[in-house]
Formats: sequence, structure tokens, C-alpha cells
Amino acid sequence: MTVEERIASLTQPHISIQSRYYTDFEELKAVADALRGLGRKVVLTQGVYDLLHVGHAQYLAKAKAEGDILIVGVDSDALTRLRKGEGRPVVPQEERTDMLLHLRDVDMVVLRDVDKELEALIETIKPDVYIASTSTKDFTVSPSLAIHCGDVRTLPPQATTSTSARVQQVSMLGADELAKELASQMPGMVHKMLDKIKNKSQ
Repeated sequence: MTVEERIASLTQPHISIQSRYYTDFEELKAVADALRGLGRKVVLTQGVYDLLHVGHAQYLAKAKAEGDILIVGVDSDALTRLRKGEGRPVVPQEERTDMLLHLRDVDMVVLRDVDKELEALIETIKPDVYIASTSTKDFTVSPSLAIHCGDVRTLPPQATTSTSARVQQVSMLGADELAKELASQMPGMVHKMLDKIKNKSQ
């Protein structure tokens, strides 16, 4: 698609939402630069957005309020595993990016993969405003990185329970169910084993 077609997709709902999805940083840069040329203020934020919940939506709404166009960088499945360990993400990247594109405050989504440094998207887009989450422990906006941004602002998580905590809760619920099932079957299993031992000894 041309830059003009990409820009048109932001205001024409009948155009496929996939026209607002990017994997090429340079293509996204061209569109962001063109939007700035039209007087639009470009906002950038980044994250995993696993198990998308109301806190994510509220965070993105506040990020969008800082400008005119909100670009959301999303960690690929491989990058998420690298940063957060095996078992993450719970939701695959295709679903996470698609869900974000359905949020009214999100204008464009770009996938970040393992071949890109975490700083690469900021350095490429050079946003008018960069929104950093105070909950991101393994990535901070250093002074050398901030020079690529017009302004850097931080937002706290907008939900009382983080995605990581939700994943742990789900895992614990699964473990509880397994323990209950094993407990209910254990007496019968023990009796069967004792019967086998008795039969062998006779």
C-alpha cells in the first residue's frame, strides 16, 4: 500500500484493519513522517498486551489523549518468550495485534521481533510523545534514547491486577483442579495397587 492509502485507512472504517498493521519499521516511519507533515502529533507506546484487559484499554486511551495518532509496538511471541520466559505469551501475536486494532484509541500497530533491539522502534519513529509504563522493569527510557522523542511521559498500570499476576492465578487454578482430581482418584488407585500386590504374593 502507498503512504496515502495507509493514511486514508485511519479515517475510513470500511478499509480492512490490517492496513493499519505493520511489520516493517521503515514503512511505518514513512507514514508517521507524512502524518507529522499534516500537523498530526504522533504518540508511541510499546508492550506485550497479553490477555488484553480493561487496564490495557484504559492505558491506551490515556496514551492516545497525549496526541493525535497512537502507534502501539507489540512484542512478537519469540520476543515475549525471550523477555518473560517460557509459557508466555498466553495469547499468540496474531490475536494480540488483531485485538489491539479493534480498540478505537489504537491507530496503528507494529510488531517487534527478536531481530530488533527494544530501542529500535523509538529510534526509527522518533515520536512526538513516547509513553512508558512504570511497570516495565527490563526496559527504561535512558537520556540517550529520550533524545529521539519530543517528550517522554510515564503512565502507571491502569488495572489492579497485572497480566503476569493473572497468568499466575490461572496456573494456580489449574493446579488446584488437578490436585482435587488426584485427591478424588487416589483412594481407588491405592486399593488397585494393594490388590495387585496381594495377587502377586499369593
